[in-house]
Amino acid sequence: MKLTILVAPDSFKDCLAAVDVAEAIASGLSQYPDINVLAMPMADGGEGTVDALVSATGGRKLKTEVIGPLGDTIMAQWAILGDNTTAVIEMASASGLMLVPEASRNPAVTTTFGTGQLIAEAINKGCQEIIVGIGGSATNDGGLGMAQALGVSVRDLDGHELGYGGRELSKAVNIDISNLHPGLKNTKIKVACDVNNPLFGQRGAAYIYAPQKGAEPELVESLDINLRHWAEVIRSELGQDVAEVPGAGAAGGLGAGLIAFTNAQLVKGIELVMDTLEINRVLEKVDLVVTGEGRFDAQTASGKVAAGLASRAKQKNIPVVVVAGSVDMWKEAPVLGIDAVFSICKGPITSLESMNTARELLIYTGAQIGGLTTALLNLNNNECK
Repeated sequence: MKLTILVAPDSFKDCLAAVDVAEAIASGLSQYPDINVLAMPMADGGEGTVDALVSATGGRKLKTEVIGPLGDTIMAQWAILGDNTTAVIEMASASGLMLVPEASRNPAVTTTFGTGQLIAEAINKGCQEIIVGIGGSATNDGGLGMAQALGVSVRDLDGHELGYGGRELSKAVNIDISNLHPGLKNTKIKVACDVNNPLFGQRGAAYIYAPQKGAEPELVESLDINLRHWAEVIRSELGQDVAEVPGAGAAGGLGAGLIAFTNAQLVKGIELVMDTLEINRVLEKVDLVVTGEGRFDAQTASGKVAAGLASRAKQKNIPVVVVAGSVDMWKEAPVLGIDAVFSICKGPITSLESMNTARELLIYTGAQIGGLTTALLNLNNNECK
């Protein structure tokens, strides 16, 4: 009897991509002839989502010239999945904080225009569904730039078109959607969003996230006031109240903009990824799930891959094993539906050493899981004789 093991890890941040983690664990498991390995790299809707979904579906990556967060021209990566009708966009590729030098970070001027351009490009290439990951943004413009890139005209009291950035929102008076990209009517947009922040207020986009994007306290207050005004203009001009929608404040208010202008649906990132990969169907043919992440800690339960997969697997009574670079908790694992947690570290080792030898350590850990699983399988077979 052969066992089928699903190897479905997240990336190990700043170390290995999910594809590489999956390959390494699978390599260790494959040393045992009684084990059949099904590798499926995963992501939680944030960094690495494009790579994971492209790998799992046989999709293809593309690059498009767009306006970056500072208004300059950059090349942004996105993808079309293997079905040729679903696009995946990481807004960080077009409007991300990592694209802005630390000295130039200022959410008063950064724009989501490039993200809107990627959405338009995906529609132009015939995609009928678009998955947008909105983590890692450099912006606080409420999705203004994104909307402008899709054909929306936002004007001030004198009829002038608004410029880029969160500071411009205070001038908004009129919204004209007559030139909104016509393809949006036939395109379903799903947003991978793991936060519930409203658009403005003490838990809103500006107060919670703008400081890490370079905003000083005075600017934070100003940006929050601007987002309040933006919400009111959207309500009065479009008849939509996006202010209190959970997740509206994600990515500097891009969540609100996507809801208002593209009729997007906000979904938990890991759930969106699992549904896209039809994980329930995959689980029907596996006996064990091996997942993984760089650190197994209190954040694991908050929308991370390991907890999400465990939840689905437990519905089908499939055991789940986690492989992690470091393990900061283990007693809580059963509550998450996780049966065992393995650290890749074989002995006293520094974090740097662990990262430098992560692939070899993952192969080793995969082999240990394979050996234990095979031993238990043989024990069960002997008892049945």
